[in-house]
Amino acid sequence: MKKTELHMEWERRIADYESSGHTQATWCAINKVNVNQLKYWLKKIKGPKRNRSTKSKFTPVVVTEPPANESMEIKIGQASIEVQPGFNPSFLADIVRTLKTLC
Repeated sequence: MKKTELHMEWERRIADYESSGHTQATWCAINKVNVNQLKYWLKKIKGPKRNRSTKSKFTPVVVTEPPANESMEIKIGQASIEVQPGFNPSFLADIVRTLKTLC
């Protein structure tokens, strides 16, 4: 088989595997394919598998200029922080990091 033919054959196999609803091991046993070959071609064709639990989540942020000499309220989840002029940015960053892990 030429390389392009092999690539096309594995694209077909991967489509069959994904539509089967079987686990990799089960599909490979049924189709007499080495599970490591399937994993290799999945990575080659589909790219590295991404873990959904580590997927980044973005929260929209609206930035507005606070009125001079007035406080600013920051909300993270259900937490609310009021920041006064002259606040310690390093301390605020520590609080925000902590809240992000908790909220």
